[in-house]
Amino acid sequence: MNLGLKDKVAVVTASSRGLGRAVAEALAAEGAKLALCSRDAGAVGATADEIRKKYGVEVYSASCDVEDCGRVEGFAAEVLERLGAVHVLFANAGGPPPGTIADFTPADFEKAIRLNLLSVISLVHAFLPAIRRQGWGRIIASTSITVKQPAANLALSNVARVGVVAFMKTLAGEHAASNITCNTVAPGYIMTDRVESLIQSKSMKDGMAYDAAEREITAGIPAGRIGRPEEFGSLVAFLASERAAYITGETILIDGGAYRGLM
Repeated sequence: MNLGLKDKVAVVTASSRGLGRAVAEALAAEGAKLALCSRDAGAVGATADEIRKKYGVEVYSASCDVEDCGRVEGFAAEVLERLGAVHVLFANAGGPPPGTIADFTPADFEKAIRLNLLSVISLVHAFLPAIRRQGWGRIIASTSITVKQPAANLALSNVARVGVVAFMKTLAGEHAASNITCNTVAPGYIMTDRVESLIQSKSMKDGMAYDAAEREITAGIPAGRIGRPEEFGSLVAFLASERAAYITGETILIDGGAYRGLM
């Protein structure tokens, strides 16, 4: 299936590894030009080199902490200067540490909200004017299954991520008539460094081996396994495509059936 992404310019944040890298690779495989960033300039630069060699697409990379609104604005200016346009924005950031409400102070919650909610708002604010100029755009934000079903021992994530859904739903309503779709993807367990650390945290908290903790988590997933990053990347590439033009304002789970609710 031709997704119509060849030579489109896609911005992917937190893309040196994990879900962000999987999205970058999926978009590159469709011929999109990429602008990648992470806090680690060396790591994202190495990722950019590997993707450039593997897929033969133009890739720009830079250091950018998405918690820093000023740096986000600067990154947007650099992308537009280098690549001339932006058609797709995938807003992504790492997750806050695990723990219960009693484990954290109000300052911890404020930091989590900056990381997972305000970063999305900053990225949209910085890139939306350029996307609107094209008369075509895709804005996709990454959250978590916790926006549908709060998870034990993930208090910060449970609280910080739900605002992203409200923001993206509002954004979708405001820009649907401009041929700009705005959707949220909510992964369950996808095997990344972040999930490996959560499994490790569970194993330590519950006093069990890592493999036992992983089996206990997998037992709650109807698909019987933890997802692969490339499966997540494929979903985002579809939502970024011409084929998904009538999908907007949605929160789409990718969790192997782990969420048991109706909506």
